Amino acid sequence: MRQLPWITIVIATIAFISPFGRDFVYLAFFSGEQLSRNIAQPFFFIGMAVLIALAVLEWGIKAYIRKRRAKGAASG
Repeated sequence: MRQLPWITIVIATIAFISPFGRDFVYLAFFSGEQLSRNIAQPFFFIGMAVLIALAVLEWGIKAYIRKRRAKGAASG
């Protein structure tokens, strides 16, 4: 079974639940002013890209550790 990158999921959840995160999502997508949406949306998408990169990195590290443990158990 593949494990989810739970550390990244917890960080993302805390970021979106916090008052700052909720305000930022509002500014990026639901604000009545076009200027604030145009300013906030690139920052939001950059933040999402960073979270996705962290999730991929976490998944890769966990897979590497799992592989090393399995190799060590088989040889020892």
